Amino acid sequence: MDYDRCINEPYVELLEGMDNKKAKKYEAVRWMLMFAIGVTVGLVGLFVDFFVRLFTKIKYTLVADSLQQCSDRGCLSVSLLELLAFNLTFVFIASMLVLVEPLAAGSGIPEIKSYLNGVKVPGIVRLRTCLCKAAGVLFSVAGGLFVGKEGPMIHSGAIVGAGLPQFQSITFKKIKFDFSYFRSDRDKRDFVSAGAAAGVAAAFGAPIGGTLFSLEEGSSFWNQALTWKVLFCSMSATFTLNFFRSGINFNKWGSFQLPGLLNFGEFKCPDEDKNATCGQSGPGLLCPDGVVGGLLGALFNCMNKSLAKYRIRNIHQRPSSRVLESLLVAMVTTVVIFAASILLGECRDLYSPQPTTPHEDINSTIRQFFCANKTYNDMATLFFNPQEAAIHQLFHQDGTFSPVTLSVFFLLYFLLACWTYGVSVPSGLFVPSLLCGAAFGRLVANILKVKLGMDIYPGTFALIGAAAFLGGVVRMTISLTVILIESTNEITYGLPIMITLMVAKWTGDFFNKGIYDIHIQLRGVPLLEWETEVEMDKLTANDIMEPNLTYVYPHTRVQSLVSILRTTVYNAFPVVTENRYNEQDFMKGNILVSNNIRFKKSSVLSRAGEQRRRCQSMKSYPSSELRNVCEERIAAGGGGEGGGPAAADAREESPSEEWSMEERFRPLTFHGLILRSQLVTLLIRGVCYAENQSSATQPRLSYAEMTEDYPRYPDIHDLDLALLNPRMIVVRPV
Repeated sequence: MDYDRCINEPYVELLEGMDNKKAKKYEAVRWMLMFAIGVTVGLVGLFVDFFVRLFTKIKYTLVADSLQQCSDRGCLSVSLLELLAFNLTFVFIASMLVLVEPLAAGSGIPEIKSYLNGVKVPGIVRLRTCLCKAAGVLFSVAGGLFVGKEGPMIHSGAIVGAGLPQFQSITFKKIKFDFSYFRSDRDKRDFVSAGAAAGVAAAFGAPIGGTLFSLEEGSSFWNQALTWKVLFCSMSATFTLNFFRSGINFNKWGSFQLPGLLNFGEFKCPDEDKNATCGQSGPGLLCPDGVVGGLLGALFNCMNKSLAKYRIRNIHQRPSSRVLESLLVAMVTTVVIFAASILLGECRDLYSPQPTTPHEDINSTIRQFFCANKTYNDMATLFFNPQEAAIHQLFHQDGTFSPVTLSVFFLLYFLLACWTYGVSVPSGLFVPSLLCGAAFGRLVANILKVKLGMDIYPGTFALIGAAAFLGGVVRMTISLTVILIESTNEITYGLPIMITLMVAKWTGDFFNKGIYDIHIQLRGVPLLEWETEVEMDKLTANDIMEPNLTYVYPHTRVQSLVSILRTTVYNAFPVVTENRYNEQDFMKGNILVSNNIRFKKSSVLSRAGEQRRRCQSMKSYPSSELRNVCEERIAAGGGGEGGGPAAADAREESPSEEWSMEERFRPLTFHGLILRSQLVTLLIRGVCYAENQSSATQPRLSYAEMTEDYPRYPDIHDLDLALLNPRMIVVRPV
């Protein structure tokens, strides 16, 4: 992506024509767009949440009524078939939406992370991807898969950030307004960062956490001014979602009681329990929790990586196989949920805890399957509920869960969540990881409280376990700490969460990378890592850069440009001139060469000298591959220095058809860069002049005309050569 502006004459003219008043208007429009992105992301979250709750409520109500009616008559198979019908139908719709847009699969965080680090993944921020993602995730979550809607919310927010400021769409071509602002990759990157942060803010009700997520996990390019804009966008998303959800659910508009899609509720543990967790016994219990969470996260990532490799080799090649795998996962998950709820649950005494919010009673989500009054089925309460309700139960239910129930639930959930992430449906990983870790933390609390007689609050350990497992899977630290603090509305838990996440990250990094980095690597995305490998420390930039430089001249023939563009994949080309020893003779005999010599300023590199220095550097490197490359180039007599497709252009502008010794050692003067898209635009629009004419006769394009086709510039292979004279000359706008 073109994150660095290519400074040329049209762009300079644009800046010169922008006075102070126009610049302020430009900045005001940017702030308005940040607000619009936040509001839109909040509405997308509201849409997803409303239909997930609606479909889930219909499904569980009908199946629960069927279970109650059939329990006496022994027709549980009918209830199972009803549950299978709901889940398979929802998952089938989700998988079909992924077939329409394959990039809608998964959470989308690896792709957005790659995009924000400069890798342009085709179609990743298209409106069609957003529509399939938002609609697909509500069906995959309602279908009972062990997935979350928070990851896809981040992807959807990034797409909104990329598309809304452009006021045009590739999917719906009629949506195209004349809006000349922010038509560059650099501006789009900032809006995508804000959209991703707004997605986090809407998912967790954490605007500060969303801003930090975009900073920590997203962009490699950041500045202080962007921080304020991203925070404002995140606040707008949280405000919008909170306003509408509070009004729709409680009929009290403006009460602002539901800030995000996932709310952990208010922890009601006594002060002495908080102090016990955060103070004296904290480090002794938090560090083991973090270590175990890191180990479990590393195991999860390792197993999921193996499954992903198998899918790439055997399943992803055929669309039908993708759909069948999704249905298989849905069927197995449904059978496990039903069988575990009916057969493996224990009846536990029911308590009457304080509500976690003024309008929420946690006992409303308990399941009494085959249990007497004032008791509940602990396994069914965890499995036969939406995942958010199960997390609330583990965090806030004063009633006990059997250690056997928690162990079986953790094992089954761990295996099924690992299998599910990577299936061809829109899916997130935050909620499954939180629920899996919460079950583990609650298990530890049960052992300490019941077996050892310690007076502790189990919900706190469930929260710490959730943080440990999620940190071990995704390896996030700063942003995840703030997200969890904002979601719990309890700053007291900041220190234990921070310690747990750091220990979990250190432990997991000892074995493998985070889950998102693993999937980026599996997709073959050329993402530049923050830290180099140890064996690369001895290398310099000259050792790994392309020695056969492909360059263009300020005045170049059309046939040479077409040859360069069709035989290379580079995104930009250096614009150079040659320092010739006999300039006067060349200027007399060749008009094209004399035009290029006038651009000469100072010598900055010598092709032959630079090649010799690189070879000497590579000889001392222990890698045999680099030494062999160098020896091959020396054996070839140094041919191709400064060559490649540009060699034809150089021969064309030289007095002879063969490379002379003087040409091989001729220094070059660097004048700037020109983008591939700019070269193609010049050729498509016929911006050139004949050799017997002056370069002043060449038509000029404004900056708006050069960026008119953004972000879908024409391809060089679509160029009709019959409309161009190959001997015509193009002058660069440098």
